[in-house]
Amino acid sequence: MSADNSQQPSLNSKIVAAAQFCILAVVVTLVLKVITSVQRKLRALWALEKDFPVPPGAHWLLGHLVLLANGEREFDKIGLEWAIQYPYAYIFKHGPLEGVLSVNHPDYIKAVLQRPDKKDERIYGLLRPWLGDGLLTTSGAKWFRNRRLLTPGFHFEVLRPYVKLFSDSANVMLQNWEELGPGSSIDVFQHVSLMTLDSMLKCALSQNTGCQKRNTFSSYISVVHELSALVMTRARSLVFSMSDFLYNNSPAGKRYKRACKDVHQFSEDIIQQRKRALDGLSTTETARRQKYLDFLDILLMAKDEDGDGLTDAEIRDEVDTFMFEGHDTTASGLSWTLYCLARHPGHQEKCRREAQEVLQGRTEVTWEDLPSMKYITMCIKESLRLYPPVPKILRELEASLTLPNGKTVQKGTAVFIGLQRLHLNPGIWERPEEYDPHRFSPEKSKDRHPYAFLPFSAGPRNCIGQHFAMNELKTSVALILQRFSLTPDDTLPEPLSVHKIVLRADSPGLFLKINPIS
Repeated sequence: MSADNSQQPSLNSKIVAAAQFCILAVVVTLVLKVITSVQRKLRALWALEKDFPVPPGAHWLLGHLVLLANGEREFDKIGLEWAIQYPYAYIFKHGPLEGVLSVNHPDYIKAVLQRPDKKDERIYGLLRPWLGDGLLTTSGAKWFRNRRLLTPGFHFEVLRPYVKLFSDSANVMLQNWEELGPGSSIDVFQHVSLMTLDSMLKCALSQNTGCQKRNTFSSYISVVHELSALVMTRARSLVFSMSDFLYNNSPAGKRYKRACKDVHQFSEDIIQQRKRALDGLSTTETARRQKYLDFLDILLMAKDEDGDGLTDAEIRDEVDTFMFEGHDTTASGLSWTLYCLARHPGHQEKCRREAQEVLQGRTEVTWEDLPSMKYITMCIKESLRLYPPVPKILRELEASLTLPNGKTVQKGTAVFIGLQRLHLNPGIWERPEEYDPHRFSPEKSKDRHPYAFLPFSAGPRNCIGQHFAMNELKTSVALILQRFSLTPDDTLPEPLSVHKIVLRADSPGLFLKINPIS
């Protein structure tokens, strides 16, 4: 008995020693991993700094992020100044260990965008709880497969009948404007967002909801705006951008989770409704329907070379992505175009005369009308130059990149492309702050660098819906100007653009006065 008792302390001490050894081993392993990670990041940063300049003003800990303390608008102004000062590229420091390569010259931008590198996780990863692995956020083999499966949904034969639906949605909005009375001041973003959502629901999802009259989807639009704002706020937070745990347990994180649940429920309801409808079709009806596929039909029926279709999760991710991008970016482009035309009545009148000449009083635009809207197209493009709906792009190089001057950028480097900076750079554009649609005349366009104007990005990861968006923009501008004259509401402050994933107007909004054309 006494021998057993004497052995017990020895056994306990061995257990304690073993536990201490395990803890020490874990700590040492973690420390080594941290040291290895720091060394890897420092080597990558030093390699960048060897070939590219670092603008002054970087804080030893926060890097250039410290400049955000002056406000986002001042921060963007400094970014444009640096793009002019460093015409090819510079390093934006995200702290003591990391730098983002900001490329500014069209030749450098072309070298980056011609490759299908993935989007940078520091921003796009924050979108994944909302948009899942849709085309915007996914990469690699999955992106190639899904892009190939979805491309038929944007063939011109699919887009052709959408022009009538764009007209229908625009005319509902214009009827709402007439009911408001002459001289009314409206927040253009609010009205246009509902109209583009109405069009997207009709065209891509075959959902004729009458949402502009019943205002049934204003809550959906509000949730999308909230999600966009929450993502951008988190992206600018050093703590929350790096820790899912801390963010998910914060008040903002809980709001984001609730908002994601709301938009997911909306998409799932539409998908299940369409699945039930397709399951009830006969073989003859299915064959007939395949001639008139919309975006959701293509998602549900798409098969790859192995005969595999998209999973339920993949379908929802693509619907969520297109629901967001299909209405929000177009709403931004159209709202800023109307603002520019309201500020420049001479150009507005030329667009109006062209619309009247093409439409001859018709309230429905046809596919054949679109090529005749040459001046309207020039004005839209100039508005997209000044106010690109998606003003910034971030990529992460999946392989080393050799730039036109022979410099090599290592794999894993984050690359930033500021589209708004590109479009406002006086080294690329003459008098860039001036609204001049004639920049996009055929004579002037042929001499421009093909990567100097990128409202829909470029290369393999360009916007898959850019023709959808441009057709809706041209249709809407023509119908609006045929029936209404637009003027700024000078009783309110001049609207300022703000980056909320999509370019919006800062508070109080983008207000214009509307007057019917007799």
